[in-house]
Amino acid sequence: MSGLPPVTQALLILNAAMFAGQMLAGDGFTLNLALWPVGTPSVFGGHLGFQPWQIVTYSFVHGSLLHLFVNMFALYMFGSELERVFGRKRYVNLYFASVIAAAASQLVVQAYLGGAPYPTVGASGGVFGLLLGYAIYFPNRMVMLIFPPIPMRARVFVILYGTLELYLGVTGTQSGVAHFAHLGGMLGAWLIIQNWRGRWPFRKR
Repeated sequence: MSGLPPVTQALLILNAAMFAGQMLAGDGFTLNLALWPVGTPSVFGGHLGFQPWQIVTYSFVHGSLLHLFVNMFALYMFGSELERVFGRKRYVNLYFASVIAAAASQLVVQAYLGGAPYPTVGASGGVFGLLLGYAIYFPNRMVMLIFPPIPMRARVFVILYGTLELYLGVTGTQSGVAHFAHLGGMLGAWLIIQNWRGRWPFRKR
C-alpha cells in the first residue's frame, strides 16, 4: 500500500482486520458492533441491543466479503484524493461526520417506520460522504461505473446516484439496503464542507 495517504491506508487495514475478526469471533462480535434501532432489547447470547458506540463501530463491520470489497474500493478511489486535498485532520473529520450522520439518519428512519429491529453494518455512510466531497472538489473528474461501464463526470454521477438512493429508499424497492443512511452520509459531508467554507446554513467567516 505504498503511496496511499496514511489515514486512507489505516482505514483500509482496520476494515480488513475487523472483517477477519468477524470471521474468527462469530456472530456475537458483529451483532454487538452493528447499529441497532434505539430501544432494541438485548438478547441473551446474541446482542446487547442499541449501544452508543454503535454509531461509529457499525462502519467497521460488513455483511459479506463483497460488501467489504465494494466499500474499500470506493474508499481507495475517492478517499485517497480527498486526503491529499484536506490533510489528515480534516479528512478524518469529514469521514466520521459522514459515518455519524449516516447512523443518525438510519436511526430516525427506523424509529419512524417501526417494524422488526434489524442491524445496520458497513462503511457505506462514510464512503457516500467521501463521494459527495469528491464531486464538490473534483466535479469534472471522470469516473467509471462498474456496471454498466459508463464514464461520467463526478458531479453528474453523484446527482444520479443520490436521486436513485432517494427513490429506492422512499419506495422500498431494494430491501435490506440502508438507503437513507447513504443519504445521511452525504448530508454529513455536505454540512461539514459548508461549515469549512463559511456558507449556508453556517455564518460566513
